[in-house]
Amino acid sequence: MQPHIERIDVSTEELEGLLEQARPMLSEDGYQKLRAAIRTLGYVTGLLEKQATTLASLRELLCPASTEKTEAVLKQAGIETGDKERKAPKEPAGKSAPSSGHGRNGAAAYRGAQKVRVPHESLKAGDPCPDAECGGKVYAQRDPGVLVRVKGQAPIAATVYELEKLRCHLCGKVFTASAPEGTGEKKYDESAAAMMALLRYGSGFPWNRLEDLEENLGIPLPAATQCQIMAETAVPLQPALEELMRQAAHGEVVHNDDTSMRVLSLDRDADLSADRTGVFTSGIVWIVGERRIALFFTGCKHAGENLAAMLTRRPEGLSPPIQMCDALSRNVPKLDATLLANCNAHSRRNFVKVTPSFPEECRFVLETLGEVYGYDEQARVQGLSPDERLDFHQEHSGPVMDKLRTWSNVQFEERRAEPNSGLGQAISYLLRHWEKLTLFLRVAGAPIDNNLVERALKKAILHRRNSLFYKTRNGARMGDLFMSLIHTCELNRANSFDYLTELLRHADQLKQSPAEWMPWNYRETLARLATPAAA
Repeated sequence: MQPHIERIDVSTEELEGLLEQARPMLSEDGYQKLRAAIRTLGYVTGLLEKQATTLASLRELLCPASTEKTEAVLKQAGIETGDKERKAPKEPAGKSAPSSGHGRNGAAAYRGAQKVRVPHESLKAGDPCPDAECGGKVYAQRDPGVLVRVKGQAPIAATVYELEKLRCHLCGKVFTASAPEGTGEKKYDESAAAMMALLRYGSGFPWNRLEDLEENLGIPLPAATQCQIMAETAVPLQPALEELMRQAAHGEVVHNDDTSMRVLSLDRDADLSADRTGVFTSGIVWIVGERRIALFFTGCKHAGENLAAMLTRRPEGLSPPIQMCDALSRNVPKLDATLLANCNAHSRRNFVKVTPSFPEECRFVLETLGEVYGYDEQARVQGLSPDERLDFHQEHSGPVMDKLRTWSNVQFEERRAEPNSGLGQAISYLLRHWEKLTLFLRVAGAPIDNNLVERALKKAILHRRNSLFYKTRNGARMGDLFMSLIHTCELNRANSFDYLTELLRHADQLKQSPAEWMPWNYRETLARLATPAAA
């Protein structure tokens, strides 16, 4: 029998006030945990006051699954999968799977490390061999020996130049030493601004956390100063974002989705329509040839509306792009300008949620979709072209998906699943969106899921979890700009810190010709600019 709990009416503000009184007796970790618990209680209480909130949504919020891997999901449902291996097609002649490594990073993995060339202390190419009995000559080898040494340093470092001063004892004039070459004119140079942007919008580092870290390292960096530097830095970078948007509009494939966000100035606006009170960050990832461009938009518009605005930039004459999103109507632009595909990961997730209640049925679905994902991974590893990938999926994944569709129809025809049950709803979703879920079997280049943009949205979610909100519209636009540049660099394997630094150092050239300063070609532009000086 549950013990009776006396009801006490208390607000979240009162609880936080009590927590502040007890703060001196708590460790910092304990204080943060209790504050998070109080805020969670307030948030859940607010949800329970809404009639639309269900126990299922609360369970998903408070007890999220730690993994959605088929083996783990089935194990939690009490089903042992054993060591059953998925059948795979034979590798094409001349193509073999990469061998597994030892898990340690080699010297080549340190792409951002400073490289120091160390000549031999006593020999050079062409010298006689030190072994007197040999009589040969030494020559340089292509691959040098390598040593990797890693050291720590402050994220934002500072150098204090003490300029000697001399004063004439007769005239009183003071003569100060000149600053060394390369010190620059700015207190915070371009690399400092780039690192702040990378920490804030690339890694979710709040202003106050960086302020505390730098203070502990003996380098004052107030949060207000960081914010001011970012606001000033965003202005010269705007042409790069505009050029990314222009080039993205030429893409063949686009992924889009959104996540909730909070902007205080928008929350307080009285001119928002009654049916649109939410604020969102939309993530849109375009695939343009071999390049991928990530764009973020924060405001009251949904992902479909932001995509529609992007499509107005698309040149006439281009065929409609393939759009990958989940089945929510707000992700689809109102104008019929895309070839729509739906996400199989979202469909699969419906079965993951009900696996504890319908283990055997969900096992069939999860393992069937797992086989299709296995084929898609093989196509990626083999580097198949879009047309080759389409043929590959039609040959191997087509029969598997047909088997899944037949099984799904049988569940209803033979009344094995109740349409209103969790399993029935998952099957209904699968059948209702079948044509869009299987577009990858009919159109070359169509993706199988929307994971690309969901990974991109983790940037916004990380920022939301650490900083909770943007204060103003301008702050939200600034975050969108930096996240777009940083994640586009990551998608194209460019060094985002180096990229932002060079854009700020060459702001005038960026403004004149932004197309030459994209993450995939800015190094060539820098080399071209350096050539006349070297000559």
